[in-house]
Amino acid sequence: MTAAVTGISAITLATHDMARAVTFYETLGFALKYGGADSAFTSFYAGSGFLNLIATDPDPDPDRPIQWWGRAIFYVEDVDAFHAKAVAAGLTPEFDPQDAPWGERYFHIADPDGHDLSFAKPL
Repeated sequence: MTAAVTGISAITLATHDMARAVTFYETLGFALKYGGADSAFTSFYAGSGFLNLIATDPDPDPDRPIQWWGRAIFYVEDVDAFHAKAVAAGLTPEFDPQDAPWGERYFHIADPDGHDLSFAKPL
């Protein structure tokens, strides 16, 4: 296996109110894959990729924009090899690759501007 990027998997957006966000995306026609209104993490099908929602701390003003923009998730051929390549190049991922309950092996890393990136492969 090589450490090549093979596609984009998902975009993950933060929300102060998961129930409100889930209702919004279901109303738009997104089909639920994982999670739901009472979850800390929810995933919807979006063609061959996914739209994910992640709960942030509740805000007294739920209409205030989220300060964290979200996370782009890229598929790679081999998550562990991609992680090792990043570490060997002197980069600092947030954690070692791990298996997620939603069916992916993944790790996160921030780019120099603080944008969150995730590199994953379906299990």
